[in-house]
Amino acid sequence: MMELHILGTASARPTSSRSVSGSVLSTEEGLIVIDAGEGFQVRYLAQRSLMKRNDQTASLRPHRIAAIALTHGHLDHTWGLLPFLQTLALDGRSQPLMIYGPTSQAILDALEAHGFDADAPGNTPSADLINQYRAWFQLGGNSSELGYDVRWILGEPHSNRWVEFNPELSSVHWHEEMPQPEPFKSIRLDALATKHSVPSCAWQITKAARQGVFDRDKATLAGLSEAERRLLAAGTDVETQNGTTLKASSFRGPERRAHSIVISGDTAEQSIHPIGIPTVLVHEATFLEESHSKAEEHLHSTAMGAARTARACGAEHLVLTHFSARIRDASESLNEASTELEGTGIEYANDGDRLQIDVDGNVMFYRRSEDGWKQHNITHH
Repeated sequence: MMELHILGTASARPTSSRSVSGSVLSTEEGLIVIDAGEGFQVRYLAQRSLMKRNDQTASLRPHRIAAIALTHGHLDHTWGLLPFLQTLALDGRSQPLMIYGPTSQAILDALEAHGFDADAPGNTPSADLINQYRAWFQLGGNSSELGYDVRWILGEPHSNRWVEFNPELSSVHWHEEMPQPEPFKSIRLDALATKHSVPSCAWQITKAARQGVFDRDKATLAGLSEAERRLLAAGTDVETQNGTTLKASSFRGPERRAHSIVISGDTAEQSIHPIGIPTVLVHEATFLEESHSKAEEHLHSTAMGAARTARACGAEHLVLTHFSARIRDASESLNEASTELEGTGIEYANDGDRLQIDVDGNVMFYRRSEDGWKQHNITHH
């Protein structure tokens, strides 16, 4: 099962009820933090505390964090990262941690030509992550000062070029493709290029397809020995004494299909191109349609734009987030987006909401309250 904890749903200006961006995706193989705007460590702690009070302690344990994936360098998406890393150190973390972010081709070219200390091109935006990485290195964001291994990685999703920094040695190491978080075997993390005013990406997390459940009762009724049942369960065909071949596949239920979730940062509409059809698309909806021209100017999306992106992707479900402070009631965004979709589950997120995708790809949404969460049926249009 995958479970997304949405810990911030405001755009750049937080409100009394909405904090800036930051989410945590729990998988059976580890946690992925997607963006960490200011105050992220406080929101993470509050969510975990509420989980513990509701007897759900395992999914947000900090030692299970395998990766932090940044969508871009604007501070409402990144400025809580270093304090969070330092909190993990104070809590005694020892596991390695991978940190990913997007940058430009020009930055990668400079690093390839001149190494770790390469000067950024003159037109590099101040919010490019190369600048923040270097600031964090100076402020203690390195393995020797934190006390656990941190792998700092930047890449460009279009070209799939990725470089890893070693601040202790002032060196860089190049990867032929984006390295995966170390614990991941059946879970895959991919960067999807998006369009914004600085280098940006969305993140797609995919659970691989799995073979169906082994039918033990059928194997027992067939009069098979324990050794034969073990072979079939392991996927090996069995030849019986009378010469009949029993196909292992005939003793399994239907294959459990792959499912995935795509989480966007700031992006213009219809710039996300997922790998396959996403089960869930979590997409920014900064503006209402009356501000469509402003959204285009700043390379953001309206709620209807998010819906058009979901339709183009074939997403089975859409969750709206990243609302401008001018949007007092996110149901307005939901209503606008609904006019663009048919047959797609759609919902808007509040801070602390949870979204689950079970092993069969079924989606459940839980609305947070002060006492916990209540299951909320996703509306289909």
